[in-house]
Amino acid sequence: MKLAKYIVPGGALLLLLLFSWSCRPGNNPQEKPTAGQEDPWEKAAAILKEIKAPEFPQKDFEVTAYGAIGDGKTNCTEAFRKAIAACNQAGGGRVLVPAGNYYTGPIHLLSNVNLHVVKEARISFSTKPEDYLPLVYTRWEGVELMNYSPLIYAFEQKNIAITGEGILDGGANETNWWPWKGQERYGYKPGTPNQTDSDKRAALFKMAEDNVPVRDRKFGSGFYLRPQFVQPYRCENVLIQGVTFINSPMWILNPVLCTNVTIEKVTVESQGPNSDGCDPESCKNVLIKDCFFNTGDDCIAIKSGRNADGRRLNIPSENIIIQGCSMANGHGGVVIGSEISGGARNIFAENCTMNSPLLDRAFRIKTSSARGGTVENIYMRNIKVGQVKEQVIIATMFYEDSGAYVPTVRNIEVKNMVVENGGKVGVLLEGYKQSPVQNIKLIDVDIKSVKEPYKFSNVKDIVFQNVTINGKPVAVTEQAE
Repeated sequence: MKLAKYIVPGGALLLLLLFSWSCRPGNNPQEKPTAGQEDPWEKAAAILKEIKAPEFPQKDFEVTAYGAIGDGKTNCTEAFRKAIAACNQAGGGRVLVPAGNYYTGPIHLLSNVNLHVVKEARISFSTKPEDYLPLVYTRWEGVELMNYSPLIYAFEQKNIAITGEGILDGGANETNWWPWKGQERYGYKPGTPNQTDSDKRAALFKMAEDNVPVRDRKFGSGFYLRPQFVQPYRCENVLIQGVTFINSPMWILNPVLCTNVTIEKVTVESQGPNSDGCDPESCKNVLIKDCFFNTGDDCIAIKSGRNADGRRLNIPSENIIIQGCSMANGHGGVVIGSEISGGARNIFAENCTMNSPLLDRAFRIKTSSARGGTVENIYMRNIKVGQVKEQVIIATMFYEDSGAYVPTVRNIEVKNMVVENGGKVGVLLEGYKQSPVQNIKLIDVDIKSVKEPYKFSNVKDIVFQNVTINGKPVAVTEQAE
């Protein structure tokens, strides 16, 4: 039954709506799914059973045996390369990084290699762009190209890992890498080269729209497109566990086109531009568990390619589980988009905490009619939010560019969320008339200290169940035609 476009708190109208809502099937908080109704979290449990961390032979290949010196000055790039090759050729094991500070260029992992960084060890990466040549096959802001190597990279490998309790330091700051963004707050000086020039970042996006072959999209020197920190590309069975990543040039943990990925008990601290904490792109079966993110951009952002290039591959990110993570600074805690042209589905986040005056949003879906794609079957539960600055929950189809590919956003449920300071807007939903944001459910949600409870445009099938905003119960029924 469709009663109203929006229902505001208070009065007899609210009581009538609550009665109407309570009579609808499945809206009793004590009611279990009936026959024909599935509990989505049962699917999450099934996905978890499919995700298994890789195991490695109990053989160690210590980098110091291949020439590495932990003095923070000696270039250990060749030592890492030799140790990884030896480990791979011997059938696998651990490339052990013992106590010390190891300066290096890019590290390329091979199958069956676990890069193990002990608690007293640090890997300090070069900030010289020329050290990240020759070009490798990579993805940059959702577009495939030939570019600088990521700091840690693997291409079409199986059973790879980065483990331990040590620190991996990208060395990025306002004197290197970050000024390439072209913003003065990150050290950019007017008149110096940066990625925003029309023949650089824009040139890559135009090549993708023109369907230029990836091997001919050659960037690197002179184009100022910063490398990611960790990027396994088309890999199977990936484990990143226990280590700390700091000071990244750009996105930090960025598995692309990977299957069976486990990221667990990892700490990410980087306040630079585009310092996304963890960005699975077009990946399947991913677990992100018990991690801490304090970032200059989104904490976790699920992606699947940008515009024409994302549609060319047309591979979604799917079956992603987020458990027990903590988020501090960032543009968003759990985010989907904006490079989401391949779509995203079956995303589950639970038992997470978020809190910072510099955290803009708790849960964010950002897409546009330039992106297209379908975002669906997204579930969150048991979320504690201390403070956010902008919105608690936002799903918008108007992020950045517009085009002819109107996206679909549907089947979203947020359950058992408590927010102490909700910022500017509690729930912001923005769709197109021909493609409304639809089937959105908030269940047992309490948002305090927010300026505007909610703001909707072009939505359909919105249900608030036991939702309190600024101390008042709020009921919303389906959008009127």
